[in-house]
Amino acid sequence: MAERTIIQHSVLIVSASGQLDSVVKKNLAGDMLMSLEGRRSAAAARQSFLERYYDLIIVDSPLPDESGTGLVLDMSEQSNASVLLITERDRYEEVFDMVAPAGVYVLPRPFPRGRLRQVIRYLFAIRERLKKLERKLELSEERLLEVREVNRAKLMLIERKHMTEDEAHRFIGKWAMDRGISRKRAAEMLMEEL
Repeated sequence: MAERTIIQHSVLIVSASGQLDSVVKKNLAGDMLMSLEGRRSAAAARQSFLERYYDLIIVDSPLPDESGTGLVLDMSEQSNASVLLITERDRYEEVFDMVAPAGVYVLPRPFPRGRLRQVIRYLFAIRERLKKLERKLELSEERLLEVREVNRAKLMLIERKHMTEDEAHRFIGKWAMDRGISRKRAAEMLMEEL
């Protein structure tokens, strides 16, 4: 049987009362490790948001200082966190139309027992998938940067040392191997020397 991987998540809960904090803790107790912070206003939430990263942001609207829709739109736009907005059932359609295009999940209140747990677990799963895609993108960008640097060095070798492209390519590869460094670093060093 495969061993279960435990993933730690950071959660920000923004709610006028502290009840949602305890409901979330209770719903996810023993399910997954997490750091959970509660804020009672949009202003306090914005400050916390600037200070650290969260995997999941849950906003229970309305808040004392705003409805919560502006807050979730800002947070969704400025981070890759999963964002959940809990709203009154009679405002669901209106709120959904406003925030869903920004990738915000809207949950109408009241909701059946167990529904909050399902939604949070779903949003955690989506966040993990996004993290994998972000890492792939980061690696692709690093690889693209390496290719650019190597191509710039090859061009300099062709122009200044009158090598063919194949000769320049092999030269950079051998130079990197002899020094035990990456091709990107070798290209950078060669460009400094040329």
